[in-house]
Amino acid sequence: MTSSKLYVGNLSFKTSEEELRSAFGQYGSVTDVYVAMDKMTGRPRGFAFVTMGTPDEAKAAAEKMNGTDLGGRQLTVNEARPKEERAGGFGGGRGFGGGGRGFGGGGGRDRGERRY
Repeated sequence: MTSSKLYVGNLSFKTSEEELRSAFGQYGSVTDVYVAMDKMTGRPRGFAFVTMGTPDEAKAAAEKMNGTDLGGRQLTVNEARPKEERAGGFGGGRGFGGGGRGFGGGGGRDRGERRY
């Protein structure tokens, strides 16, 4: 593992930063915890990033924590990857145009015209 930053998925919406810090702290020093929140609702999105002190600590934490139960959910833990590495394949470019509705598809426009 080359990075000390871990992706933690399948989190319970009730899992706190403190719970993650405590759970991952068993495997080394935790330097940062970020629980992703929905910008619109302010609610948790079900994943987080945990940064360990060293890549070796991150590797140990990932090996031990992946698949374990936290808050009634089985965690998915692996090395965090930069956004540009994840952009290909599924979802590449999907952020533009709302998945084919709206731009060019006439999604909402047709319904509005039919009312008149």
